[in-house]
Amino acid sequence: MFYIPADGHGLPHNPFNAIVTPRPIAWVSTRDGTGQDNLAPYSFFNAVAYVPPQIMFASTSEKPDRDGTKDSVGNIRDTGVFCVNIVEYAMRGVMNASSAALARGEDEFFVAGVEKAACATIDCPRVAEAPASLECRLIQILQLPGKANFTVFGEVTGVHLRDDCLVDGRFDVTRYTPLARMGYRDYAAIGAVFELARPDD
Repeated sequence: MFYIPADGHGLPHNPFNAIVTPRPIAWVSTRDGTGQDNLAPYSFFNAVAYVPPQIMFASTSEKPDRDGTKDSVGNIRDTGVFCVNIVEYAMRGVMNASSAALARGEDEFFVAGVEKAACATIDCPRVAEAPASLECRLIQILQLPGKANFTVFGEVTGVHLRDDCLVDGRFDVTRYTPLARMGYRDYAAIGAVFELARPDD
C-alpha cells in the first residue's frame, strides 16, 4: 500500500502515529500566571540535545477557552517554565485520567489524584512519584503548519531521579517499566533492555 497524506489513506483509522512508535510520553506539568496548576500527557516528545540538555514536545489540538492551543502551551507562554514527568506503567491510569478535557483552571493533579511536589529551579509543580522529572525553561515555541500545531523546546535546568531507579550509578529503566505510546489507543510497557556496542567503541 502507498498513500499520499494530503489525498487521504482510505483506512478506518489514520496509521501515521502507529508507524512512528514507540514514543515516550511527556507528562507536562505547568502553572499559570494566577497560580493554577495543570497536568497533561503528550506523546510527541523527545530529548534533542546533550549540552545543555534540551527536550521538545508538541501539542496538536486546541481548546475553545485557550486561543488556538491547549492549557500547557498557554501556561508555558505566560510563565516560561514547565516540567516533564516521565510516565511509568504503574501510573498509566492516572496519566490517562489527566488527559481529560477539563475547563481552564481545573487542576488535573486533583482530578486524577496525582500527588504534587515542588520543583527546585522553577515555579511549577512536578509529579511527586514520577521515576524522573525534568525541570525546564522555555527556549522557544515553534508554530508548525496546520491548525494548533506547536512544538515547545525547553532547556533542562533541574533533574529529579527517584532513588529506587538508581542502580550502581545508572538510571535503570527496568526498575519502573517505562510506558510508551503506540498508535490508535494502544500503549506498550518497555521490559526488555539490551546493549549494543557501537562499531568504534
